[in-house]
Amino acid sequence: MIEPGADRTTPGARAAQQLLAKEADLQLASRSLKAMAHPLRLKILCILGSIEEASVQDLVEMVGTSQSNISQHLSILRDKEILGARKVANKVYYRISDDQILRLIESMRLAFCFNRRSVSIDR
Repeated sequence: MIEPGADRTTPGARAAQQLLAKEADLQLASRSLKAMAHPLRLKILCILGSIEEASVQDLVEMVGTSQSNISQHLSILRDKEILGARKVANKVYYRISDDQILRLIESMRLAFCFNRRSVSIDR
């Protein structure tokens, strides 16, 4: 068992220690992860990460749900400053506002998107 406060040298352990160092960082990470935790919002972020920018109507077509549903989820992501937007005439175009979100999506892909049956993880 590792003692509390013991120095662990793995990259994940160092990252965890750095995140614990500042309460503001913990709050920001928690708020962002909570906003991203819905499957539809994560799907929207993955789409925007792959095409950089899309209108609400584009997202409705790509995601396959109603405009009101998409708009609700976009509003949550925008309120948490995960998405940025620009308006052109009567269309609003959304984009991921911070490259850190793209890095987080990549980390989630690496952690969760593999054939689990062929990989054995000893714990």
